[in-house]
Amino acid sequence: MKKAGLLVALILVFSVVSFAQGDNLIIDDFETPIIKGLDGTIDYGSGNGSSVEVSSEPKIKYSKDSSLKVVYNAVAGGYMWIARGFDLDAQNAGWLVDPQDIIWDDYSALAFYMYGSDSKNRIAVDVKDSGNEVWRFIINDDFNGWREVVCPFEQFAVRDDWQPESSDKNSIINFPLKSYQFEPLPESSGTLYFDRVELIKK
Repeated sequence: MKKAGLLVALILVFSVVSFAQGDNLIIDDFETPIIKGLDGTIDYGSGNGSSVEVSSEPKIKYSKDSSLKVVYNAVAGGYMWIARGFDLDAQNAGWLVDPQDIIWDDYSALAFYMYGSDSKNRIAVDVKDSGNEVWRFIINDDFNGWREVVCPFEQFAVRDDWQPESSDKNSIINFPLKSYQFEPLPESSGTLYFDRVELIKK
C-alpha cells in the first residue's frame, strides 16, 4: 500500500509539473525550412557594413528536429535583424499561432532558448506591437550551451534610436504583438542558435 501511495503521489506531482509547463504557449519552434526572400519563412537582413546569415541547424537544437542558426558580424554603425511574425516583408514568416487568437492578458513575458558561447556579446530582442511601435530588451551571451531566456514585457523599453514611420509612438505596449526579432549589437561577431519561442503564463 505504501508503494502504491508513493506511486500515486509521484504521478500527481508529475502531472502538476507537466500542466505548469503546458500553461506556457509555444509560438515558434523553427521546424519549418528556412526559405529566404519575399516568399520566405524568416525576415532578415543587415546594413552599413554588418552582415548576417541564417539557416536551419539539425544537430545543435534544444527540442524536436532543428534550431535557428545565426552567423553574424556586427560592425560599428551597422545593423541587422532576424525576425519572425506578421506584417513583415517575408510573407511566410508567421508564428505557429495567430496573435489575434492569443489572450495576451494571460502572459507576462516572451521567452526562448538560446545556445550561448559566453562571448559577452549583447543581443537585442525587439517586439513590434499592434501600433507598429518597436520595443527592446537587451540580453548578454554570458553562458555556454542551452538556456531559457525570459524577457518580461514590463522590462521592455521603447526604442529611441529608430521607429518605423507607421509607428504610433504612444510609448505603450499595445497587444497583440505582431513580431519579434533578434539583433546582435555592434561591435561583435559569432554564431548563435535559437529554439522554441514561447509566452510565459502569469
